[in-house]
Amino acid sequence: MNWIILIIAGLFEVAFATCLGKAKEATGTEATYWYIGFLVCLSISMLLLMKATQELPIGTAYAVWTGIGAVGTVLIGIFVFKEPATFWRLFFITTLIVSIIGLKFVSN
Repeated sequence: MNWIILIIAGLFEVAFATCLGKAKEATGTEATYWYIGFLVCLSISMLLLMKATQELPIGTAYAVWTGIGAVGTVLIGIFVFKEPATFWRLFFITTLIVSIIGLKFVSN
């Protein structure tokens, strides 16, 4: 169950990074809503991370949480914000995904 909580926390990390990107593109009230979304997602992500680390090793949990956030944010950048999807960028994202899976398998 703690791994599921950690994955959800990572997805909220992606959401708060996405909110920052959308806020940068927005103006006025719309930007304010995106910043509020950022704060809500940040809070949820941190609370879930805190909950997951009560049972999981902190080093593993933090690495997986940031890894999910990094991979998800890069993918959002490519698909939503039209950032380049170069070979090397995708190669290193793939190695990051393999590392996250590896940490899951070697953790108790």
